[in-house]
Amino acid sequence: MSQQIAFEVTVPAPYEKAIEKTAEALKTEGFGILTRIDVKQTLKEKLNADFRPYAILGACNPPLAHKALVHNGQVGLMLPCNVTVEAKDDKSSIVRIGNPDAFLQVGEFAKDAVLQDVAKEARARLARAADALKRA
Repeated sequence: MSQQIAFEVTVPAPYEKAIEKTAEALKTEGFGILTRIDVKQTLKEKLNADFRPYAILGACNPPLAHKALVHNGQVGLMLPCNVTVEAKDDKSSIVRIGNPDAFLQVGEFAKDAVLQDVAKEARARLARAADALKRA
């Protein structure tokens, strides 16, 4: 069965404001932003390549991460949950929130009931965050 890899939302806000709105929507669902990678800046520094405003945010829900990591330390390879925000134009942005259900279909994770329960809860929370962004 094929899983949707991400929840994608076009946010009617410029890039920086879309990042703020995304962080707020995730916070409402218990996720904090642990990391922010500025892809545009990194590509400029490393390759002298121009790229559109694009960020990769590492989002974490501590209780869910703790439950998963206590159960199976290998799941740390799938953490934090990745969220991307990119400028579509000057007035709108595209947000993609990774779907943990899809990512935890890899190897032994796919047959692990505890991890599947964690993924199901994370998916529900992240889907609600995406829905909130649709209404933002």
